[in-house]
Amino acid sequence: MPPDAAGWSVRILFKQRGKWEFVLCPLPRLSLGQRCTLARSPASAAVVGLEPYFSADVLYAVFFARITVSAQKILGRRSAFFRLREIYDELIAQGAHNINLVNPTHFVRAIAQSLKEPLPVPVIYNCGGYESVDSLRMLEGKVQIYLPDFKYVDNQLAIRYSGTADYFEQAGAAIREMVRQTGPYRLDQDGMLCSGILIRHLILPGQIQNSKQVIDWISDCFPAGTVLFSLMSQYLPCGRAADFPEINRRLYQQEYDEVEEYLFQKGIEDGFCKNFLLQIMSIFPILI
Repeated sequence: MPPDAAGWSVRILFKQRGKWEFVLCPLPRLSLGQRCTLARSPASAAVVGLEPYFSADVLYAVFFARITVSAQKILGRRSAFFRLREIYDELIAQGAHNINLVNPTHFVRAIAQSLKEPLPVPVIYNCGGYESVDSLRMLEGKVQIYLPDFKYVDNQLAIRYSGTADYFEQAGAAIREMVRQTGPYRLDQDGMLCSGILIRHLILPGQIQNSKQVIDWISDCFPAGTVLFSLMSQYLPCGRAADFPEINRRLYQQEYDEVEEYLFQKGIEDGFCKNFLLQIMSIFPILI
């Protein structure tokens, strides 16, 4: 019998002999999510959303901290597919405000099946942005909130750091499809995200032109009030970053300031832009 959901999260493992199997991993079952838009109050922060981490990334990056997971290292225990829906229901009964599916891309068919019946809380599709439009259409009406990364406009960077030559085209088409499905973002009376899309971008050291191109694309494609944008500076040289000297360092304050100023110049006001020092300190809480 699989372990009780109370102390475990879910990783889908693989499809074997025609049956979807999962790995249950000892990770926090409920978490704060995208901080200010998915958490209702400090009192409820511990029960905001389930974060099932799905094993083996479709798109890795050389600087990922979880490079061992991206490299197919499997941890945890296997469980039958039907447990996924059961865990949704168990965590909702405990007070979860949403179901946050992390790194779900390569198991979209199984996820669509698990969401055949609607849930009473929003479902979040938390992904790296490198998605198939056809796959996303399987989720139409089943996912209320999309949280894609938008890593690169410059495909030369995508080739160098993620081994793919068409990241911009794929991610751009996917984000447009997500917006088509959800429409403009909506917040409830408490400022909590009910539906829509939050695009995240992590500034890479020495690559501020790429970040400006990401901002340009969002500004050109979506009118104000359509999408939320999160500018992130908490880059750490993890994984194989030591093999790429240009990104084997932390982001400089002046790099972040230049991108932040460009963001404001472009008039993007819907989203989040945390103080540079606070983002650094959030990675190292022992320093706070």
